[in-house]
Amino acid sequence: MDGDTTATNGALTPVTERGRRTRRKLLDAAKFEFGERGFHEASISGITRRAGVALGSFYTYFESKESIFQALVRDFSDGVKQAASSALENSASAFDRERDALSAFLAFALEHKEIYRIIDEAEFVDPPSYRAHYENTALRILERLRDGAAKGELIDDLNEAHAWAIMGMNVFLGLRYAVWAREGDDIASVPDLARDILMRGISRHS
Repeated sequence: MDGDTTATNGALTPVTERGRRTRRKLLDAAKFEFGERGFHEASISGITRRAGVALGSFYTYFESKESIFQALVRDFSDGVKQAASSALENSASAFDRERDALSAFLAFALEHKEIYRIIDEAEFVDPPSYRAHYENTALRILERLRDGAAKGELIDDLNEAHAWAIMGMNVFLGLRYAVWAREGDDIASVPDLARDILMRGISRHS
C-alpha cells in the first residue's frame, strides 16, 4: 500500500486521481485477460502487461487475482445499473422503461462482450458476487414493475417471478444479439419486440 490507496475493511481504495486511474487501467486490462483466457488461465502478470503497470504496483490496488476478479464482477454490475439508470431518465411509461433498460443493456453488452464469460465464471470463482449480480438486477426490475402497477399501467399481482422472467429474457437477448451478433441482425428492433411481449402479458389493459 502507498499514498495512492487506503485500506478500509480489507479493501484497498484509491484516494488520489492517479490511484483511481491506475485502478481503472487494471480493471480494464483484467476484463480482457479474464474474458479471453478465463479465470484459471489468466494471470496477474498478464493483467499488468495489458495495463502497462508494473507488476509490484498491482498489489497497491488488489490483494490477489481473486480480489480483482471480484472487483471486476462488481464493476460490471455497477456498469449495467448505471447504463439502465441513465437510459430511463426520459422513459414515458412502464413499458418504455423496460424497453429502454434492455436497449441500454444491449449497448453495454456489445461494448463489453466479456461480461458473459466473466459473470458465468463467477458462479464458481465467487458465488456470492454471482448471486448478488442477478438478485440486485431482479430487484431493480421488480421495483420498476411495482411502480408501473401503482400508476395503473401494469397488472396488480406482479411478483418476484415476473422480474426474474424479464431478466432472463434480457440476458438471453443480450447473449444472442450482442455476444453472438450476426451480420444483418436488426438489433435496434429487439427492445421494441421485448416491449410488445410485455404489453401482451402484464399490461392492465391488454
